[in-house]
Amino acid sequence: MTAVNSDAHLIKAFLEAQAAELNAATNTQLAYARDLTDVSGYLNHNDENFASATRQHVEDYLVHCDAQGFAKSTRARRLSAMKQLFRFMFEEGLRADNPAIQIKGPGRSKALPKTLSMDEVEQLLQMARTIGRTETDKLRNACLMELLYATGMRVTELVSLPVSAARGDPRMLLVRGKGGKERMVPLSAPARDALSAWLTAWDTKDTTSRANGVPSSKYLFPSSSKDGHLTRHGFYIFIKDLSIKAEVDPAKVTPHTMRHAFATHLLENGADLRSIQVLLGHADVATTEIYTHVLDERLKALVLEHHPLSTAPDRNS
Repeated sequence: MTAVNSDAHLIKAFLEAQAAELNAATNTQLAYARDLTDVSGYLNHNDENFASATRQHVEDYLVHCDAQGFAKSTRARRLSAMKQLFRFMFEEGLRADNPAIQIKGPGRSKALPKTLSMDEVEQLLQMARTIGRTETDKLRNACLMELLYATGMRVTELVSLPVSAARGDPRMLLVRGKGGKERMVPLSAPARDALSAWLTAWDTKDTTSRANGVPSSKYLFPSSSKDGHLTRHGFYIFIKDLSIKAEVDPAKVTPHTMRHAFATHLLENGADLRSIQVLLGHADVATTEIYTHVLDERLKALVLEHHPLSTAPDRNS
């Protein structure tokens, strides 16, 4: 078996173990596969593979990534993937050591997440109700945006929502997050209204489809994609188009900045970090603490912009 085939089989076995033992999410597995395939390509180019790689090879690969201009977060993620693969090999008796275990990662940049003001979010929500080729499209678009902002869901969680979760005018939605972990998120009144209107349109469309021999979809936002629901890419294109029409800077608007806006606006209005952590589905409150820094920066900007002494002459001059 060649080094390339050996590594490919190893990566496949590792991913299967991750899925079985840790219930790793599909997107997580895809990220591991991409990262480890890239590492394998580098090693094979240098006549090495995962079985023969040393600590020096791992460090050389990270230097190679740095030279390619990869972000710190990308390099840190790839080192993490290598550490986990080598640990898997050690536990399976495929290696006697973990050559990456003592290597310290480059760390992650401390850049604060971009977010949107309440006015900007309102512009997006209002515009979503008016764009679409048909009235049904408009109802769907309004529902997508209202749910996204009301719950802070990740885009994958939103587009893959089962229609069964939305039945019965729910006050709460059951969301399946990373690793299959479930959490309950409350719905605002506008989100419930938008959901109810969309469900009525969904049922009408479903009745017509079934009359034409097309089976019902299990998803709240069905599409003709291979997964059967609106794709993340499709939603990304939609939200960029929406931001342009709403006259909100498209560079600031992504599905994830809506999630950041949800958290930041909750914090601004008095919610505690622990509650926000639960709503976002963060495993560690340390991840949620970034929003306190976002709020601090906005408060500083507010003071500098509006405090009467911010433009006063320097008394020491």
